[in-house]
Amino acid sequence: MRRLPPLRALEAFVRIVRLGSARAAAAELGLSPSALSRRVANLEDFTGKKLFSRSQQAMRLTDEGRAFYDAVAPHLEALAVAVEGQSENLQLLRLRLGVLPLFGTQRLFPRLPELRKLHPRLHIDVDTGPHLIDRVGDTLDAAILLMTEPNQGLHSVRLDENTLHAICSRDIAAEIGTEPAFDALEGQTFLAHTDMPLSFDAWKRALGFTALLPPLDHYDSGQLILEAAAQGLGIAVMHDDHLKRNNDPRLAKLFAGTEIASPYSYWFVCRPVDLEQRPVRMFHDWLVSAHL
Repeated sequence: MRRLPPLRALEAFVRIVRLGSARAAAAELGLSPSALSRRVANLEDFTGKKLFSRSQQAMRLTDEGRAFYDAVAPHLEALAVAVEGQSENLQLLRLRLGVLPLFGTQRLFPRLPELRKLHPRLHIDVDTGPHLIDRVGDTLDAAILLMTEPNQGLHSVRLDENTLHAICSRDIAAEIGTEPAFDALEGQTFLAHTDMPLSFDAWKRALGFTALLPPLDHYDSGQLILEAAAQGLGIAVMHDDHLKRNNDPRLAKLFAGTEIASPYSYWFVCRPVDLEQRPVRMFHDWLVSAHL
């Protein structure tokens, strides 16, 4: 059997890379900075590669270190999964995940059986309550949110990019036309999501309707906005993806040929330190590879 590298040194190396800080890695492992540095030095001696450059107590990944991480990290994760699958005494792994309801119903829940097959011990507590971003790292391990830009202090992965469309019932579309004039739109009620306040203005600017000031009703649920639009309660400015996935024959698009970039994307966020927790890492890696 081939000689294995020192596993504790590998663990120290991977944590420094993932956390982006030797100090954070040392704190996570309960080591002094000098003890952490010795582990990395042992790994460098074993591999014969300079994995980090060191200056003023800072450790920066070298090109050799990046290549080593890219080659080794997936195999470490596979090893952890293999051991987990053969262990009878491991407890359930639980993730506290904040999710917007529409993302949950349209994109996450239909794919969760795949995750369950891959990680049968991973269980998810789903929270759709308010102020998700403020609760990440407290009552939530991670969240999937609609944002313009992520918080710089969080580990963030952008899950998509979207276009905006005005969506209404087919009856309203038949009444005002699929490319209505300013006067026709001025007499309509518009529906806006409370988490996407910039969408309506972005849509107006793109179509040259900046002076449009119709009644604007606000909803805190994307699913309810789609249903309200289908029932003829107003014109919703929503992501094109929402309409496609909803697949509701009662709905129609206005100005369908116009592509308007949305200020918002769905993002996965968690604290960098929490990415080292097995439930968070499992879900994160699956989410990125699943392309929901």
